[in-house]
Amino acid sequence: MKGIADEPQYSVGLLEAGTALCDVIDNHIYEQTLSERNAFFVADLGVVLRQHVRWRTHMAQIRPYYTVRCNSSPAVIEVLAALGTGFICTNKPELELVQSHGIPSEDIIYSGFCKQVSQIKYAAKNGIDLLVCDNEAELRKISRCHPNAKLLLQVATEASNPDDEISMTFGCSLKDCRHLLERAKELGVQVVGVRSNISVSCEDDQVYIHAISDARCVFDMGEEIGFNMKILDIGGGFSGSDTQLERINSAVMSMVDLYFPLSTGVSIIAEPGSFFVSSAFTLAVNVISKEVVARDRQKHDDLYPNDEPEFQYYMNEGVYGSFASKLSETRIAAPSVHKNTSLDAAVFSSSLWGPSGDDLDQVVEHCLLPELNIGDWLMFTHAGAYSLGQPLCTATDSPPPPVYYVISSRDWFEMQDTGVAQEATLKNFSLVPYFLNTCQTEAALSVPA
Repeated sequence: MKGIADEPQYSVGLLEAGTALCDVIDNHIYEQTLSERNAFFVADLGVVLRQHVRWRTHMAQIRPYYTVRCNSSPAVIEVLAALGTGFICTNKPELELVQSHGIPSEDIIYSGFCKQVSQIKYAAKNGIDLLVCDNEAELRKISRCHPNAKLLLQVATEASNPDDEISMTFGCSLKDCRHLLERAKELGVQVVGVRSNISVSCEDDQVYIHAISDARCVFDMGEEIGFNMKILDIGGGFSGSDTQLERINSAVMSMVDLYFPLSTGVSIIAEPGSFFVSSAFTLAVNVISKEVVARDRQKHDDLYPNDEPEFQYYMNEGVYGSFASKLSETRIAAPSVHKNTSLDAAVFSSSLWGPSGDDLDQVVEHCLLPELNIGDWLMFTHAGAYSLGQPLCTATDSPPPPVYYVISSRDWFEMQDTGVAQEATLKNFSLVPYFLNTCQTEAALSVPA
């Protein structure tokens, strides 16, 4: 391939016709079986491209700003940057990561709720002017450390599920907005728009309707005080289904046409995160231990012939690593088993645990699986969201699982046709053919990211 940088940061395996993602997973499992049986990710960058196409199809008038904390894989950042998304960063490492890929500062929003003074100064020094603010303490820090900042005032939105005890509401209330706007005016800090903080699990399009209605009120207050209000951020909450996108687009655009018509010159943005990456990543983990428990969950050395056992399996990844989202009550779907089993094979009640032995390290509370053996592999699909950060503990002394990037030749040519895969854009890609011959695999996929 022409135009490869002298020192690419990572390689991407090019899947020729007839090679499927499952073949790649099989190949890496074979390699791991010969070595240490470490967990690993396989990421299909073509999925990220197709998700972007879906967004453009259903949400054409709303520019996506990708939330970096959802998945900070460098290949994901670079592909989305080439596709023209903006980026939402919550701390300095994320800001540095995005900037290292040549993202213009005007396409970055610094959204941390409690920003360190040193990081606000870093944003100011690097021309990152769009910041999120929702209280007077943050406003005063920003006015001292970043006088050229342009603020998005974060407004609390109505919870889609008021009975959800774990949901947290961020942002200032509608009645407190005028005070914060007046204080910003006194401090000489510009407010340029409104940001709505919507839950990642939002399924109620009425939440967006209320958020846009509230935003119009804040825009009116800001313009009355003298601010040039020009950005409306409707937040996140996008699950990824076509039905949800169509429903939200219908609800949002009818309100936008009513309150923010094109004549106002207001830019509409949103913050999809897991929408882009969740289905692009598959996580392969290995069973490292196994226990048999009775139905009352008391351990038994022997089971009577008519007793149906229940199994506890321990894996080499848990909630203190790649399944960290489980700690925020995110449900982890049951995995598939990577071994040949007959269709009529018996299945047993099973639970899946991480390697720490901690009572909190339960990944899946209950699922039905055929009986597994130590050394068997489990596949978790839709594993791309909130799974690739640094481990929360080092009890296992294991580094984060490596990521093997792949893309089909069809998707790669599609990227070229859309003008994405230009040599000046995807400068960190090293595109190499992917060989299923295991002796050639190391040459085909270089050191994982």
